[in-house]
Amino acid sequence: MALEPWWQLAHLDPNASEGHKVTYTERQIAAVERYLPELRDAVDICLPCNMDRSKEKENTMSVQSGHLLLFGSGEIAPSSRPIWAALFTRLGRPARVVILETPAGFEPNSHHVARRVADYLQRRLSTHIADIQIVPARQREGRWSTNTPDYAQPIANADLIYAGAGSPTYAVRHLAGSLVWETVLAAHTRGAALVAASAAAIALGTLALPVYEIFKAGHPLHWEMGLDLFALYGRRTVVIPHWNNREGGNTLDTSRCFMGRARFERLQRMLPPNVSLLGLDEHTALLLTPNDEQAHVLGKGMAILAEAKATTYLPSGSQVAWHRLGWHRPTTQLPWPTGVLPTGAQPKPTTPPAEVLALVEQRQVARARKQWHEADRLRDEITARGWRVLDTPDGPHLEPLP
Repeated sequence: MALEPWWQLAHLDPNASEGHKVTYTERQIAAVERYLPELRDAVDICLPCNMDRSKEKENTMSVQSGHLLLFGSGEIAPSSRPIWAALFTRLGRPARVVILETPAGFEPNSHHVARRVADYLQRRLSTHIADIQIVPARQREGRWSTNTPDYAQPIANADLIYAGAGSPTYAVRHLAGSLVWETVLAAHTRGAALVAASAAAIALGTLALPVYEIFKAGHPLHWEMGLDLFALYGRRTVVIPHWNNREGGNTLDTSRCFMGRARFERLQRMLPPNVSLLGLDEHTALLLTPNDEQAHVLGKGMAILAEAKATTYLPSGSQVAWHRLGWHRPTTQLPWPTGVLPTGAQPKPTTPPAEVLALVEQRQVARARKQWHEADRLRDEITARGWRVLDTPDGPHLEPLP
């Protein structure tokens, strides 16, 4: 099994490790607990914090995390509208939505992958939405870096954060320890809903299934490190969407996220004994609601929770308490990364910065040349920087986002 040794985690990105020691310490503890599951209860763990442990325990009782929605597939299918509506209704107000490009950041059309989701939400659920921003954080370094403060800020302001199709291992490689991901975690532990579909759902797991590497490139069966969101929920979990996929027809078993039953049984035996498995049929979703700590199965198929000694099948319409599945409400409110705060605590700009004005000019040129895809991409980049561009008879008009 190809796992990074836990003691090397801080060395994968030493700069981020130095700046965000709490998150890295939690990741290291999580890695060790795969093999020593009682570690956290058996020893005192000193995190870099000015709060003593008794006060920390008192404060954890008031933590209110956001909703978590995981799709097995079909997140922008017409039949999935009721699933989205179930989440938006629970938010209680029109939501500020952020869509991350990261899982598909290696694809030349990653912007259009994200734009399809934005268009779906705007077309089918517009009454539930206050605003949608596409965040083009496509890779760890360079112009589209996941360490760019301008990309983290919209996430801090969001009511709902979405990530979807692409490559699970690419998403992990470019998000783990980044400013964008640490902002996602801080926002989620403060109430922002998190929605993940397909590749992003896999990436959230304790371990991530390298789908492309095995299915397309013939790599040996193995697991890779995931983002381990489920450490917050108290149970190490891997997520397998496309559980009942049948694209291979009668000649190739593509169930279990294209692995097939036989290969996946071998993969399942490679999991550490304290890691559970969550399978999601296609056009099916699992919604975790923190206010009542219930898990709801929505859509056309089933959710499957497999452990070492038992497998639970939850058909659509099922509702089950988190504790019965081994999960609990997150008890840690993770800190905002340095320099990132919701804009409620910051003054709003009244004049667009020069780089935003330059993007507006580039967009006008693209529109004049009828390069509509490029114009859309530039509009979304302007939005990601905190400005809305309105096309009027007198030309483009800019206003700051709320």
